[in-house]
Amino acid sequence: MEGQSVEELLAKAEQDEAEKLQRITVHKELELQFDLGNLLASDRNPPTRLRCAGPTPEAELRALARDNTQLLINQLWQLPTERVEEAIVARLPEPTTRLPREKPLPRPRPLTRWQQFARLKGIRPKKKTNLVWDEVSSQWRRRWGYQRARDDTKEWLIEVPGNADPLEDQFAKRIQAKKERVAKNELNRLRNLARAHKMQLPSAAGLHPTGHQSKEELGRAMQVAKVSTASVGRYQERLPKEKAPRGSGKKRKFQPLFGDFAAEKKNQLELLRVMNSKKPQLDVTRATNKQMREEDQEEAAKRRKMSQKGKRKGGRQGPGGKRKGGPPSQGGKRKGGLGGKMNSGPPGLGGKRKGGQRPGGKRRK
Repeated sequence: MEGQSVEELLAKAEQDEAEKLQRITVHKELELQFDLGNLLASDRNPPTRLRCAGPTPEAELRALARDNTQLLINQLWQLPTERVEEAIVARLPEPTTRLPREKPLPRPRPLTRWQQFARLKGIRPKKKTNLVWDEVSSQWRRRWGYQRARDDTKEWLIEVPGNADPLEDQFAKRIQAKKERVAKNELNRLRNLARAHKMQLPSAAGLHPTGHQSKEELGRAMQVAKVSTASVGRYQERLPKEKAPRGSGKKRKFQPLFGDFAAEKKNQLELLRVMNSKKPQLDVTRATNKQMREEDQEEAAKRRKMSQKGKRKGGRQGPGGKRKGGPPSQGGKRKGGLGGKMNSGPPGLGGKRKGGQRPGGKRRK
């Protein structure tokens, strides 16, 4: 019994070793194409096993993916390796497969105004060293930035110019000048961006610096100035005949996240009731008014169309111009009777008359 158990153990060990070798050894009719730089393996073998798998090829797909992955890993173990922080890594070669980019190629950055001027005049930039000699500290320091040479912000005493106000704070003046320079540089940067994107950069408050503004521009500038407050113009007084601004919109109001749970429960139940109700929520008055308004619009469109057709089919023009209701031989407009327009007063040539010839009047020939 003991001899049989030893033989069984040896056979089992050999079987386990064969299974391990079988797991890492994969045979393919056609060798795979590898791109180790991209960790890519291309299998050109026909999927004959998948065709025989039936309607559920998940197991065959899983086995095929496992075999191809095993072949890829075997190729990785053949690469030169090195140890990096107690880990063995392989040096991947350069990729051979060109993969598409996720995003398009970046466009060349457009030139700024200074770069355009320098190119036009042939000015070439001169390279400057980053370090300069500082005579005050007697050492090499940076040209710009923190701990730069000739840093005037570290001075504790500033000489007041002769033409300046002696009571003026020179330190505050220097800080304000620096803020203005920073703001000017930012404005120039924004202008360059607007010019690069072919956008029109508006001036302050939408007004032109020349002083010639239209009524619309002045109104828009006034509206911008009114809403440029903390309350967005809510408490700004209006002029006596000023109209309410159009297109200002309404400020949305949101319910607090924590607060009245009873009101929130009521709103949710009302929403569920509306969603579960079979009868549609219909405003009869609003629907009736909408239907009547549409009918009125259709009738108005029909009348307008008929009037246009009637104007097109009007009477023929004689040699004297437009005329209504008379023979074509005599010129001028008239309605009803003969000759020109005649009033009901004393008859005469050139007078106006409506409704034809009156029974008691005389007519001069």
